[in-house]
Amino acid sequence: MKPDAVVRAERLLGSEAESWTRVATRGYATNEHWTAAFTGGTRAFLKLAAPTDPCPQWVRDEADVYGAVSGPFMPELLGFDDGDRPLLVLEDLSDARWVPPWSEADVDAVLAALSELSATPATKPLPRFDERRLPSWDSIARDPESFLSLGIADAAWLERALPTLVDAAERTPLAGDAVIHCDVRSDNLCIRDGRAVLFDWNLASIGNPAADLACWLPSLRLEGGPHLPGADDFAAYLAGFFASRAGLPAPKTAPNVRAFQLAQLEVALPWACSVHGLPEP
Repeated sequence: MKPDAVVRAERLLGSEAESWTRVATRGYATNEHWTAAFTGGTRAFLKLAAPTDPCPQWVRDEADVYGAVSGPFMPELLGFDDGDRPLLVLEDLSDARWVPPWSEADVDAVLAALSELSATPATKPLPRFDERRLPSWDSIARDPESFLSLGIADAAWLERALPTLVDAAERTPLAGDAVIHCDVRSDNLCIRDGRAVLFDWNLASIGNPAADLACWLPSLRLEGGPHLPGADDFAAYLAGFFASRAGLPAPKTAPNVRAFQLAQLEVALPWACSVHGLPEP
């Protein structure tokens, strides 16, 4: 029996599926993913939203971005079907190479893709990055317990460092006029024919393009890649985001994300301390 995602993709594409395979992605959301081959030679990647909120809205948001931005830095949109569980149909990227490990050429390919993205105008409105500000050290100042429960720092260090970190996070230059992806990590990109292709676009916004570099750096360092210049203004803000999230209960829509946020915090916090002249905890 054909899965619902495949049946709906057949209607969107107007051709019959000859084969299909459910695939596990390296991402953290609980959406359902398939690859399928259709008559006429089309191959597609199918993303079916999990039934748990906010997954359906995330897929709708991603479809909106595909309607506003296009370029070689993103897959081709083949179709979208809304409903209780929205379905996104994209070109299949199974022939691409998946990082890590990272080579210098891979890093350069991602930088080139981000540069090309930031130079590509959106044809429809997108959210402003500075208007949907992420929680950071201001959140920890109001309620420090989840951060302290991680055992990364004690209350004395936090009391000394918090004024500097709150101030630095509040001064982060979030605003800008470029399209930014806002979730650049190895599980959201691949390398194909020497170019980086990014996916999972539901958080895309209009803002400062340095935000994409900043978001990428902690996971890049975790995977053995280099530290790249150009994002130090975001170090405190980003470390505060991970610090404010990593100690919270795991969300049902991303049950494994807290461990990854903690690992990124362990990279981002020393970075923020170095930038702002603070002792590491």
